[in-house]
Amino acid sequence: MTTVIKIGGGLAREAGDATLRPLCSAVGEAGARHPLLVVPGGAAFADAVRSHERRFALQEATVHRMAILAMDQFGRLLCDLIPEAVPCTELAAARDAAARGRTRVLLPAAMLAHDPLPVSSAVTSDSIAAWVAGVVRARRLVLVKPVGGLYRDWPPSGEPLARLSVDELAELRAAGRAAGVDEYLPQALRAAGVEAWVIDGREPAALVQLLEHGSATGTLVD
Repeated sequence: MTTVIKIGGGLAREAGDATLRPLCSAVGEAGARHPLLVVPGGAAFADAVRSHERRFALQEATVHRMAILAMDQFGRLLCDLIPEAVPCTELAAARDAAARGRTRVLLPAAMLAHDPLPVSSAVTSDSIAAWVAGVVRARRLVLVKPVGGLYRDWPPSGEPLARLSVDELAELRAAGRAAGVDEYLPQALRAAGVEAWVIDGREPAALVQLLEHGSATGTLVD
């Protein structure tokens, strides 16, 4: 079964090139053994959208659509960095690429022209990745971030939370805690019916361990 991997834009913005390149290499190598579908974050392209939102007081629907286009741009970048990656603009092509043992990178703008998710700042690429995981009936969703997992408070200290239920995550996000994932994610995970992991992209071995053994250091949301 497919694993959906959302590669957060924060890895490029905060952790830097020295982190993103080895992670992408590990994803490409793992894609030869496991059916993987990568959903990109927005990275600096989404930062540019937020900057223009503030400057021009853009409508929420406009900002939402521009942010999805930003995911396409970061996705194109990931296609260059992930060995043998196949860009896909719709899910049927993504399934075909999986059959050929190549990592697929979803460019979601065309597919989400009629967006099934709420048009809201609470919905980001995290929730889009959860929706994709539900549609493809993925085995799991992995949110790869520049942190070790989810923490009750921010900035993080100590060890990340090892495990949360979706309801527990919803309560934390409603209270403004467990920062690092979007506010709509608990609802998206309930609808998708898929377990989610939040792991540290600065340690590519954690992703490999999760794919090979079904668990890793990080936070499991089930």
